[in-house]
Amino acid sequence: MTLSVNNLAIQLGDTSLFSPVSFDVCPGEVFSLMGPSGCGKSTLLSAIAGHLVNDFSLSGDVTLNERSVIALAPDQRKIGLLFQDDLLFPHLSVLENLMFGIPRHYRGEKRVKRAESTLATLGLSQLANKQPSEISGGQRARISLMRMLLSEPQAVLLDEPFSKLDKALRNEFRQFVFDQINNRQIPTIMVTHDRDDIPLHGRVLDWPWTNAVQEQQAC
Repeated sequence: MTLSVNNLAIQLGDTSLFSPVSFDVCPGEVFSLMGPSGCGKSTLLSAIAGHLVNDFSLSGDVTLNERSVIALAPDQRKIGLLFQDDLLFPHLSVLENLMFGIPRHYRGEKRVKRAESTLATLGLSQLANKQPSEISGGQRARISLMRMLLSEPQAVLLDEPFSKLDKALRNEFRQFVFDQINNRQIPTIMVTHDRDDIPLHGRVLDWPWTNAVQEQQAC
């Protein structure tokens, strides 16, 4: 799968948040967007995911494997989101949180086994019946990521997912995320303030964004 952003621009009333941007993200690549607070990074991710609020207007296109998704509802785009907050449901157990992300065509025992297998892969089977409040921040971050990946996204958007973690945990979790994305060959866009978050040799679009993306490459 290749994720392509084509001449995408967002306006709030008569004000443009940024000039039209275009770039391709290859399978397994983490493409980084950098810019100051308020420049529109998170709004761009919302537009790609289909969550742009009605106050904004949008032009351009987003394609996934050469198929436009711009007119599709968010749940039909097959694009996963990971935020800086883990957003686990506090009233559900760890296992139930994972099961929530599994597509509905997995039914009954298949859903349970898929969630249990994920915990076993992480070495966290002992947490299955724990509540999110009973596990560590690093464990919550991993469960949140795997819940998103269990939804079988064809592209992933990372909205500063490492910013609330302490430095040691941040480094470890960052590598874990990048490994999962590379293993599954999922095209990924990440917005961040921190250059340490950018993968080694990863491509970056620095603010102010222009239509001529640096180091553009064919997938």
